[in-house]
Amino acid sequence: MADESKPVYLRLREIIAASILDGEFTDGDLLPSVRAFAAAQGANPLTVAKAYQSFQDDGLVVVKRGVGMFVSDGATRRLREAERERFLDSVWPPVAAQIRRLGLRIDDLDLLKA
Repeated sequence: MADESKPVYLRLREIIAASILDGEFTDGDLLPSVRAFAAAQGANPLTVAKAYQSFQDDGLVVVKRGVGMFVSDGATRRLREAERERFLDSVWPPVAAQIRRLGLRIDDLDLLKA
């Protein structure tokens, strides 16, 4: 779900992170080129470069000059840990409050449906 209030580069970063967490890209995999990803997302290549740069700054991707950008070793684990922390700190509390407010029980939630 895209949050239109976020800057485009952060939305692109979320798409890349989700692709890594979903296993589309694993540690050591080559990411799409800036231009290829920009074309696929209908985004400006400079904006994609900014999203990629933020991953590089965080040590989640490494650049091999003349070859491309690769998911760094341990990036999947580190992303998962960061997303779990963000979920538990920011997303879950209002969801839990709504569950209590509505009187839902675990049986009411089909946790296996996607």
